[in-house]
Formats: sequence, C-alpha cells, structure tokens
Amino acid sequence: MTGVARRDDGALITLDLTADERSLLRNGLFQWGGPARCSNVVARAIGFMNESELLDVGYSLAERIEAGGALTRGDWSRALLSTEIIFSSVVAGAAWDWPTVTGFEDKESLDLLRSIQRKFLRSLAP
Repeated sequence: MTGVARRDDGALITLDLTADERSLLRNGLFQWGGPARCSNVVARAIGFMNESELLDVGYSLAERIEAGGALTRGDWSRALLSTEIIFSSVVAGAAWDWPTVTGFEDKESLDLLRSIQRKFLRSLAP
C-alpha cells in the first residue's frame, strides 16, 4: 500500500464500491471462519489483536461494507489486507479453494481486487 498513511484519525470514509467489490471484501473477512483458519500471528499482521478479534470485528466490518457503510482508514486497510491474504495465500489463506467457497473465480477476484486497490489509493491516500 505504497503512499498510504498508516495512521487512522478515526474519520469515516465511504468508498464508491460496486456490489461485487463489496461482496469480495465481505468474503475476504468472512472466509476466515470457514476452511481458512487464521493464526494470531496473521491476525496481528492484518491489524487485529488476535484471531478472535478478526472474526468478531471482521464480521461486523463485512456487514458494514456489504451495506455500503463508511469505515475508518484503518478498517478499510484491515478489510483490504485480509482479502488480499485470504484470496491468494496458500500458506495463510484459501488459495485455490477461494472459487469454491466464495463463487468468485480467480480472474474475476483479481480484477475486482485491483479495482478496489485503485479506489482505496485514490480515496485514502494522504
């Protein structure tokens, strides 16, 4: 996330996401409670205190994203990083099981992820 400030000032920000982009991020948070299990180390790397917080807070963030709600810069960062990891990582994520558990094919997921990343950088860059 080059050029994006890591500090979260608590301001709520709405990203102009499509329904599919919101669904992708929702899955990027929800799937940790499915076949992909998150370790405390990975949860902390994403920005949560532990796996339990990732599941509890992550589900709440996913619901707000799905509803088109606003999040803080830090929450958008956690949602995006969570999705990037669970979509692509064979070590810590769903990897090739992603299409089966989400219904999103790899190419579609990558295209949506790149679109979200561009919107993220445009909207959240300092």
